[in-house]
Amino acid sequence: MEKDGEEDTQVNERCWDQREALPGEPRCVVCGRYGEYICDETDDDICSTECKSLLLSRLSSLSSTSVKSTTLSVAKFPAKDECFYVRDDGCGGIKGLRKNINASADSCLSFSSCNLPLKLKENLETAGFKIPTPVQMQVIPVALCKRSLLVSAETGSGKMASYLVPIIARCCDESNGTIEQDGKLPHAIILSPTRELCVQIEEQAKTLAKGLPFKTALVVGGDAMPNQVYRMNQGVKVIVATPGRLIDLLCKHTFDLSDVSIFVLDEVDCMLQRGFRDQVMQIFLALSTPQVLMFSATVCEEVEKMAGLISKDIMRVCVGKKLGKPVESVKQVVIWVDSKHKKQKLFEILTSKQHFKPPVVVFVESRLGADLLSEAIYVATGLKAVSIHGEKEMKDRRENLRLFLTGEVSIIVATGVLGRGVDLCGVKQVIIFDMPKSMEEYIHQVGRASRMRKEGVAIVFINQDDQKLFKELVDGLRSSGNPVPRELTASTLISPHGRGKKIAKKRKFGF
Repeated sequence: MEKDGEEDTQVNERCWDQREALPGEPRCVVCGRYGEYICDETDDDICSTECKSLLLSRLSSLSSTSVKSTTLSVAKFPAKDECFYVRDDGCGGIKGLRKNINASADSCLSFSSCNLPLKLKENLETAGFKIPTPVQMQVIPVALCKRSLLVSAETGSGKMASYLVPIIARCCDESNGTIEQDGKLPHAIILSPTRELCVQIEEQAKTLAKGLPFKTALVVGGDAMPNQVYRMNQGVKVIVATPGRLIDLLCKHTFDLSDVSIFVLDEVDCMLQRGFRDQVMQIFLALSTPQVLMFSATVCEEVEKMAGLISKDIMRVCVGKKLGKPVESVKQVVIWVDSKHKKQKLFEILTSKQHFKPPVVVFVESRLGADLLSEAIYVATGLKAVSIHGEKEMKDRRENLRLFLTGEVSIIVATGVLGRGVDLCGVKQVIIFDMPKSMEEYIHQVGRASRMRKEGVAIVFINQDDQKLFKELVDGLRSSGNPVPRELTASTLISPHGRGKKIAKKRKFGF
């Protein structure tokens, strides 16, 4: 069969037979590869018969668990007045929010007005949470009302506390503000993509719940599973986990998850991408329609579609100025450096009194590169540096991060494991030695240089190897008022010329 003059070709059977999507091309809603086809039943972009079958089976499974979602392409969010956009200068959407949740006039403006347990309010003050940040003003009251949320807010805006506070409060007996004593079953599951972020989430939860009989379980790879099993058997209120290890634990041991009523996805865009998505859905489908709280600094349309699949009554909250761009409090200094000269340029920066502002995070692409570069820094400059990446033993990762956060070492060379969510206290400078593969990861890495909108600097090395990101990078630099290197402005690759326009005509599955 021929259509519009194009020769009919066989539909790809397997996901891995399809190529990766280029910028501007449609992406498969299941795996993220090139969405060459359209699924007849849902009208969504799809890459192969394998992903079509997986998509339809998920829809069937979700339907059986009372999540009403006939197709992925229909609107998943309620009325427009339930989608809030809040500016950084205060309470732009609070009036509408109060009306929708029937909140009192001052319920979003202070922790004391949120009907939280007394001890939790004391712990918030002790931990330095004097007044809620804009995202906390918006999220905490709605989450306490048991509404599911998809939240986008820039890096360093206080998203972690905005879901931990409602979780701790919900685990409390409303009559006397103490944790319910009957039952040892977990009440909430928090998933995040990296071990470091899980560790920090659990530590923050313990800090906010100090003095309350509120137990947590950290379930991540690299730590002994028998210890995690023992912890779970003692009874916990919250499980903080990476998806793979939690599934491994649940497959080998029996734990009752029937009381789990809150399901949190931190860095949701990463969690719903290829590699984590199937694991996340497997865990979600084991639960009984929990409240779902999803957070990230970068939430795209594909993530919104998947969020609509996971929860039938989800509320969308956007906090900050235009999202999907690096936080404006970080100055981006982009330098054109050929690959063979990047090390020397890095050494020059680290030995310059004017440009070196420790502590510094240096982001690289590969695990081996992190180890080799940290050693080269010490040899060339005499400055102590440690490395952190996914292949290191967990004890070494924890120790190196501790050395960096306590100031014993002023430079840490990291892969993407430190690029998302982790609060690197005191860091005001990052150096992106190797550009990441996507602008989403770039936004998160740049954001490590600013917490709570404190000013920071990101020094970015770029060259011809990064041409796929030229246009998006230039657009972002110009919109935020940061200078653009002349090598980029002179490049023909920053114009939407050729590469992004040659999108093959999508075909419908007809079977």
